[in-house]
Amino acid sequence: MKIKACSAYLAALLFAFGCGSVQVGRDVQAGRNALQTGRPDEAVVYLSRAAAEDPDYSIPYRLRQNVLTYLGRAYYETGRDKEARATLDKALSRNAGDHMARLYLGLALLRDGERDRGERELQTGLKGNYDSMEYLAANSVYGPYWDPGRQIRGDIQRAIALDPSSAELVALAQRIGKSVDEEIDRARHDEARTLYGRGESS
Repeated sequence: MKIKACSAYLAALLFAFGCGSVQVGRDVQAGRNALQTGRPDEAVVYLSRAAAEDPDYSIPYRLRQNVLTYLGRAYYETGRDKEARATLDKALSRNAGDHMARLYLGLALLRDGERDRGERELQTGLKGNYDSMEYLAANSVYGPYWDPGRQIRGDIQRAIALDPSSAELVALAQRIGKSVDEEIDRARHDEARTLYGRGESS
């Protein structure tokens, strides 16, 4: 009886964990959709709920992005730089190689007047995102679906070459952050349609 009770308890825990993970994934996707359509305040609602449930959650795609990074971006886009910085610092404490978190942290720092650190973080984030895109594009199977026209990588190269104090740099870096996130969905869709024969609804 004890073994059965223990098994039932474990099954219930696994079920609850699975349901929780599904809901976190839904909230993150809803937050991403809100960011992609210019609704950062709405994104904060979804992403803060997801981050509270599982701060280590990352989208399950080839270019993995953490929920805290998305939340930090949402805070940045709503002008809440203090919350953005704290959240992005938290994302980087979990993964120092999170290049998108570093890019948005740099932007938040620059807007908050911390120019030296902001410029360093932004440049590091730009270079890291470039390297990640190059790494994905070099893959012989799924590489052709990532930034096939080199638009994102071209923008990153232009951004790196700009004067760090340039207002153009900030605007271009924001566009790059948005483009990289949208590229995740576009590449995933094109890869699935070509390699696995899935239709538009996939």
